Amino acid sequence: MNPKISLIASLIGTTVVALCCFTPILVVILGILGLGAWVGYLDIVLLPALGVMVGLTLYSYWRYRRSHRCEK
Repeated sequence: MNPKISLIASLIGTTVVALCCFTPILVVILGILGLGAWVGYLDIVLLPALGVMVGLTLYSYWRYRRSHRCEK
């Protein structure tokens, strides 16, 4: 996969997970869908997902920088 596309995809994923983690967007959506009982378990899933996505973003950035350094 192209390092630039990988970096963009990981940034989008990190942004989505961060929005769900730090804002009540996911809580409101689950409440509307009638799945409000799942709100108590969101931290168990979202915090590790945020850590994985931040790690993936850092790795993608490292690959992107390395590929541009080799081209020069």
